[in-house]
Amino acid sequence: MDQDTEESIAPSVRKLRQRAISDRLRESLLFLPVVLLAGGVVLEAAAREIDQHGRLGWLGLFAMSSDAAVTLLSTIAGATITTAGVVFSLLVVSLQLASGQFSPRVLRTFWRDRAGQILIGLLLATFAFCVLALGHVDNQGAQAPRLTMTVAIVLTLASVLAIVVFLNRITRQQYVGRIMERIQGEAIELIEDLPYGSRMGGRVGEPVAAPDISEFGTALVIRAPSDGWVQQISQHAILAAVPSGSTVRLETRVGAYLIRDEPLARIWPRPDAATGREAARLIAEAAIIGATRTMQQDIDFALRQLNDIGLRALSPAVNDPTTAIESILRVSSILRPLLQAELPAQAHRDDRNRTLLTPWDLDHAEYVRHAYGQIRLYSGSHPQVALTLVRVLRMLRDTLDDRADRAVTLEEIDRQRDAVIDDALRAGLPDSELAPLREAARLPQE
Repeated sequence: MDQDTEESIAPSVRKLRQRAISDRLRESLLFLPVVLLAGGVVLEAAAREIDQHGRLGWLGLFAMSSDAAVTLLSTIAGATITTAGVVFSLLVVSLQLASGQFSPRVLRTFWRDRAGQILIGLLLATFAFCVLALGHVDNQGAQAPRLTMTVAIVLTLASVLAIVVFLNRITRQQYVGRIMERIQGEAIELIEDLPYGSRMGGRVGEPVAAPDISEFGTALVIRAPSDGWVQQISQHAILAAVPSGSTVRLETRVGAYLIRDEPLARIWPRPDAATGREAARLIAEAAIIGATRTMQQDIDFALRQLNDIGLRALSPAVNDPTTAIESILRVSSILRPLLQAELPAQAHRDDRNRTLLTPWDLDHAEYVRHAYGQIRLYSGSHPQVALTLVRVLRMLRDTLDDRADRAVTLEEIDRQRDAVIDDALRAGLPDSELAPLREAARLPQE
């Protein structure tokens, strides 16, 4: 592999890694609090230096004796560390409720909440500031350091305000509609990036018809380096990793689960040993595999989360058809723009005659099946849920009715619509409940 190829691949791989790290830090309850804790330590050192080298007379409002300052700092330090423990407890309870009532996969929406991370970090920063300041207050002095006490009081007031904001947000976040709204919003951002963009990946060449690989002979099989979910793929880096005139076929997609040593990609014609080893290394680096699915490139994961909420709502233990209906409506809010958007082609060829095949990428019909196929099976005994399904499928069909290039998608929508009625029949619904379903499913020409 020449130096120019390495240099062309490096930016794409670096961008993938940066996005993966950024996503992990966004969901971390440790990173931002530690940053703010370090900021509190630095702030105390700066305030102490200023107090030692100058007298800030304009801070007379916060002038107090050394004994009062020690008492105040001790009280603030004890209160903030106690409150931090309470906040952690509230977060754990919220995660338990969300996991049990909705789905374990929606916990990421709570981890990503900046308000909770900032509050914990602010409490730790206030605690560290006050503890360090206690060691520098002169008990024999007549006056406590004014800037240090001013900053301690400001941090305390900011912490109190952050607690109120956090309590307001945590009570609102438990509402299922807010959870589904956030999931829907992340999916819409990805859809707006289709077919080629900064999130979903830029164009790697011109779309072409998929070649007949049966004529290519023996392929070099690139194996998956680890177990896990495919979170991101750089198609540009994968195509650039193979020699000119080659065809590379991805054997996975974003959102799929890979088992170690499972085929990740195949290359035709089979390159020599050295070139093959280098291509295998670069292709492995171009696919980010992690322990969980993410919303970095995976639109289907949004459908999975919303379906999980709806399925949990339809379970006998919960029996909440209203939440299931809202879940279906949120799914449909994602699917309508998704079905209208153009998806990336599944075969591209670049100017060096290299062809990339991505046959496992989801098409519009598969998105429809993933969106409604599972929840439909459990909605047959719930007339209102089934009626909502029929209506949204009818809406999607009307949206695509004039699109000649969506014939396969329309067939899948019709199949799902008819299956809703079949499921209701198997569930034993009476004719009085079946009649509205049939009426809602009827097409205009019928």
